[in-house]
Amino acid sequence: MRVVDIIQNKRDGRELNEKEISFLLDNYQENKVPDYQMSAFLMSVYFNGMTKNELKIFTEKMVNSGDVIKFQGIDKFLIDKHSTGGVGDKTTIALAGLFAALDIGTAKLSGRGLGHTGGTIDKFEAIPGFSFPQTKEELIKMVNTTGTGIMGASENVVPLDKKIYALRDVTATVQSIHLIASSIMSKKLAVYADGLILDVKVGSGAFMKNLDEARKLSNAMLDIGDSFNRKVVTILTNMDEPLGFAVGNANEIIEAIETLKGRGPKDFTDLIETIVGMALKLKGDVDSLEEGIKKVHKVIKNGEALKYLKEFISYSGGNGELVDDYSLLPTAKFELRLFSKTSGWVKEINAEEIGKAGMILGAGRATKIDIIDYAVGINLNKKVGDKVEVGELLAIIHYNNDKNLKTSEKMIENSYSYSQTKTIPKNVILEINSVNI
Repeated sequence: MRVVDIIQNKRDGRELNEKEISFLLDNYQENKVPDYQMSAFLMSVYFNGMTKNELKIFTEKMVNSGDVIKFQGIDKFLIDKHSTGGVGDKTTIALAGLFAALDIGTAKLSGRGLGHTGGTIDKFEAIPGFSFPQTKEELIKMVNTTGTGIMGASENVVPLDKKIYALRDVTATVQSIHLIASSIMSKKLAVYADGLILDVKVGSGAFMKNLDEARKLSNAMLDIGDSFNRKVVTILTNMDEPLGFAVGNANEIIEAIETLKGRGPKDFTDLIETIVGMALKLKGDVDSLEEGIKKVHKVIKNGEALKYLKEFISYSGGNGELVDDYSLLPTAKFELRLFSKTSGWVKEINAEEIGKAGMILGAGRATKIDIIDYAVGINLNKKVGDKVEVGELLAIIHYNNDKNLKTSEKMIENSYSYSQTKTIPKNVILEINSVNI
């Protein structure tokens, strides 16, 4: 068997069999296939895609290229919620309390932020003293004690994906729907969960810029989930504006806590209610999303969700009292208030620009070696559909130095566009799809 023939078959649109895919990937992992041949193969996939069976074989090879983690000794139904990345996405913080209050476990590997989207690890590390488990055994103990276990991604999980992604990054093949789907699902399948919920962001602040592309990604991930007989839900959500009002790290912790107190932004509240409602359906506790959402309302109203989040923070070395005393979180030295120079209705907010405006203040990383400033960030005061008059407050910038302040200020101002007629904001939940539930 020759690699060139495999490339030619994929280039010409023929379906590859298991022997061909295995031969290519095994030899690439062992450095017996040069990057230029794998690049040609990836470009062929970019243009021709993969069939459901090719996706299954390709993803299975990714999964088995490194450690496959199963959490023996956890006595909870495990849900792994994954987001494709957005601006102001503090979902996992709120879910830590909600899942635990409803007897759902979470044991997952999460990453740090890079670029305009924030990382779950960074947000939790904004809590002074907070630390993550370092071993699988510590993670299991954390889940059994608090209901939630999160730790940094392991280098030994799907190492083949890391190698291929690095090549995709320099060969203009990152945008391939099937390669994205396989990359995401291989990491999810390599770490066992009873059910997967995939939050696919759609819009200016997301990787998927339009609904058509997001549906293709959703369908590809559902196909993979079905091939592995796993319970999978995809929720397509709006990212044409930041999620909630807070963008940053410490200030997103605050907004997540406020949401568990019943005082959260409508879009963020709708999102977490939907995710948890679908998790309860996956678990079999409810027959419908609506029934699940009622259970969510109950544990927010009676304070159970907040209590479990407090316990999780305390268990992890942080001061759980911060749920009522936000001064225990990092606080920026300065703030700048931005006022509108235009009147009208907010028509759009470019979420990517808002994310970048926060990043250059220090809330995110432009490169992997950048150091996060947990205190800085942006709090929006106006969202899509809001009426704005000249001189009204648009946003507050929290900063510790003025190095990129003017640039950040201009980016935020320019991210807003207006209409002289009322704009109806999109619902945060655009579409829900599932397999095997």
